[in-house]
Amino acid sequence: MAPAAPAAPAQRPLAKPPVRKLAKDLGVDLATVTPTGPDGVVTREDVHAAVAAAQAPQQTAPAAQPAAPAVPAPADRPAAPASYDSGRETRIPVKGVRKATAAAMVGSAFTAPHVTEFVTVDVTRTMKLVEELKQDKEFAGLRVNPLLLIAKALLVAIRRNPDINASWDEAAQEIVVKHYVNLGIAAATPRGLIVPNIKDAHAKTLPELAASLGELVSTAREGKTSPSAMQGGTVTITNVGVFGVDTGTPILNPGESAILAVGAIKPQPWVHKGKVKPRQVTTLALSFDHRLVDGELGSKVLADVAAILEQPKRLITWA
Repeated sequence: MAPAAPAAPAQRPLAKPPVRKLAKDLGVDLATVTPTGPDGVVTREDVHAAVAAAQAPQQTAPAAQPAAPAVPAPADRPAAPASYDSGRETRIPVKGVRKATAAAMVGSAFTAPHVTEFVTVDVTRTMKLVEELKQDKEFAGLRVNPLLLIAKALLVAIRRNPDINASWDEAAQEIVVKHYVNLGIAAATPRGLIVPNIKDAHAKTLPELAASLGELVSTAREGKTSPSAMQGGTVTITNVGVFGVDTGTPILNPGESAILAVGAIKPQPWVHKGKVKPRQVTTLALSFDHRLVDGELGSKVLADVAAILEQPKRLITWA
C-alpha cells in the first residue's frame, strides 16, 4: 500500500509587513482574520475589526474568573477574586476593555507618527456663554458644559479644514478623507477608559449635540456602552481637565488622524485689552498623524478651535 501523500502546508495569510506588526502588537492571529483587501490581502481595518469582534462577547457574557493565585488565600477570602492583594503587592488581571484599550494604544503609538501642538486660550467668554445656554429654554433638561462648546468648535474647525478628518489605508496606500464626523469622547469608567463616538456629529445642531453628549456620558458611566458605539470614530476629544490636569500629549485612537486634549479651565492673570486681569484660561493639545496631517493643517485646526472659544459667538457665523 502506497504511503499517504503529505498534507499541503497551510497557505500563509497575505498581509503587508506593517499590518503583520499591527496584528502581532494586538495579539491577533492573521489566519483567523477575514481579508477584504485586493487579492485576499488582510488590511489594517480587517485587523481592527477582528479585535472589535473579539471584544463583543465580553460586553454581554460574564467575564471568566482568573485562576486562583499560587499563594494560598485565607479561608475567609472569596474564591477566584478579580484581583489579589498579598499585602505587599496587588495583582489585577488585564482583560476586557482595559486589555483591548492597551493593545490599541500600543498599536497606535508604534504605527502612526505622532505630533502634538499646544495653545493656551482665554475661554472667559465661552464660560459666560455656557451659563447663558443653561438658562435657554431650548436647552432645558440638557447637559450644558464647556465640553459641549469645545466639541462644536472642533466640528466647525473640521468643516473649515476637512483634510484633518481622515485615515491612512496602509494596504491601498491611500489617504481616506471622511465627509462625516463620528466624534469620539474619551470616558473614564469603572471598566477602564473607553471612547464611544457620536455618529454624524457634524450634522447635529447645538441642542442635538448636547443631548447626544449627555446620553453618551450617562451610558458610559452605567457600563452600558455597546461595541458598535466604540467603532467607526474619526476624531476624538479627551477632557483631562476634569482631573485638574493642565495639558497632556494624547495618543491617537487607531484609524483616526487627530485627537484634542482639553486641560483644566481655571482663573489666571491674562493681558486683556491692554491690562492684566484674571481670566478663565485653558490649554488645548492637538495630536495628529504626521503621515497625513502636516504642521500647517494641524496648526490651522488648533488655531480655529482657539479662536472660536475666545469669541464663541463665531459659532453662530461659522457653524
